Amino acid sequence: MQDMLRTAGRQLLAQLSPPTMLQLAAIGLAALLAWWFGRQVRASERARAAIVHTGLQARITEALLIVSPHLALLVIVAGIGAVLHALQLQSRLIDLAITLAGLLLLIRLGVYIVRLSLGNRAKGWGGLITFVIWGLLALHVLGWFDPLVQALDSVGIRTTKSRITLWSVLKILFTVGAFILIAVWIARWVERRLMAMHGLALSMRIGISKFSQTFLIALSILLGLNATGLDLTTLNVLTGAIGVGLGFGLQAIVANFISGFVLLMDRSIKPGDVISFTGTTGTSTEGFGWVQELRGRYVVVRDRDGVETLVPNHHLIINPVINWSYTDSRVRLKLPVRISYRDDPEQALGLLLQAAEGHPRILHSPAPVSRMIGFTDYGIDLELRFWIADPQEGVNNVRSDVNRTIWRLFRDSNITIPAAQREIIMRDPPAIAHDA
Repeated sequence: MQDMLRTAGRQLLAQLSPPTMLQLAAIGLAALLAWWFGRQVRASERARAAIVHTGLQARITEALLIVSPHLALLVIVAGIGAVLHALQLQSRLIDLAITLAGLLLLIRLGVYIVRLSLGNRAKGWGGLITFVIWGLLALHVLGWFDPLVQALDSVGIRTTKSRITLWSVLKILFTVGAFILIAVWIARWVERRLMAMHGLALSMRIGISKFSQTFLIALSILLGLNATGLDLTTLNVLTGAIGVGLGFGLQAIVANFISGFVLLMDRSIKPGDVISFTGTTGTSTEGFGWVQELRGRYVVVRDRDGVETLVPNHHLIINPVINWSYTDSRVRLKLPVRISYRDDPEQALGLLLQAAEGHPRILHSPAPVSRMIGFTDYGIDLELRFWIADPQEGVNNVRSDVNRTIWRLFRDSNITIPAAQREIIMRDPPAIAHDA
C-alpha cells in the first residue's frame, strides 16, 4: 500500500506542468458551472410543477432534472476540449475528463431507471450508488484499479484454512449487494404482475408477492456468496448460531413473519377491512380502524384521527379481533337507554324508533327495533338496535346523532333518564304500650 502511494505521488508531481495545471483548472471550473446549473434547473418552479405529475412525460422530466448537472459537465468539458484541439494545445486530461463525464452521465441515468423499476424505496440511494459504480469504473479507466486491488489484497489476516483480505471482504459485499439488487428488481416485477391479476383475492396476491420477495432475496444471498468463491459449508457455524438466536432472542420476530403469512393465506384480515382490537361488537369501538397494509412483520391500521398503528401480526393471531367487514359490511349497533319508573315505557319505545327514522346511514331493512331489556334498581332499561352498512365511515358519529335525537325527544315528552340514587326512609319506632 505504501509503495503504491509513493508511486502515485511521484507520477502526480511529474504531471504538474503548466499545461496540466491549466487543464485541471478548466475541469474544476467546468464542475462548478455544472453544479450551479443543476441547482438552478432543479429549483425552478416549472421543474417542481413537473415532478408532482405522473406519467411518462413527468418521469422524463424528472430524469432530465436529475442528470442536468452531469449533462452540463459533459457539454462544458467537451467544449473546452474542442477549443484546445482547435488551438492544437495539450488536452490529454480534458479527453480523459470527457470519458469520465460521459460515464457519470450514463451511470446516473441507469441508476434512475433501476430506481423507477424498484419503486421510490431506493430514491435516497441513487447518488451514493452512482458514485460507487463511477468510482470503480474511473479507477479502471485511469489504470489504477489493478494496483488498488493488489494493495487491498495485501491487507488481511490468515485463518487455519484460508486468508481473509480486505479485497475479499469488499468483493463479497459488492457481489452479494448486486445479486440482492437484481432479486429485488425481479420481486417488484412479480409484485406488479400479481397485483394486475384481479381474479385472485387481494390477500392472496399480497401473500404470494411477499413470499416470492423473501425467497428471491434469500436465494440471491446464497448465489452471491457462491459467486465469490466462498465455500458455503463454512457457514455451518453461522447457521447454527442463527438457530440458537432464533430460539432465544428472535422468536418474536419469526413469529410475526409466520403470522403474517398465515393472515395472508387464510384471508381473515385483508386491506380495507374495518377492525377493532378490544371491546364487544355493537357497544364499543375502542381500537377501531381500517387495515391499510399487510406487511411481513406488522399490519398498518389507520383510525379516524389519521393515526396509523403498526400492529404486530402475532398480536392479531393470538388475541380476539373484531372484523366488522369479514363477510358482510353491515353491522348492528345497540344504544342502551334507561328511563324512570314514573314514565311510560311504551311511549319511550316509540320515541326510540322515532329517533332512528330519517338518519341517512341507518338501514331500513332490517328495520330499527326497540326492546325493553329489564328492570333495575334505578329504572327500566331499554335498548335501540339498528343496522348500518358503512362502518368504515365511523360508528360513534352515528351513535352521537341518534343519542342527541333521543335526548331531545325525551325532553319534549317529559321522559326522565334517572341518575343512580338511593332513598333512605326513616320511620319513627312504634310506641310501646305500658300497663297501668
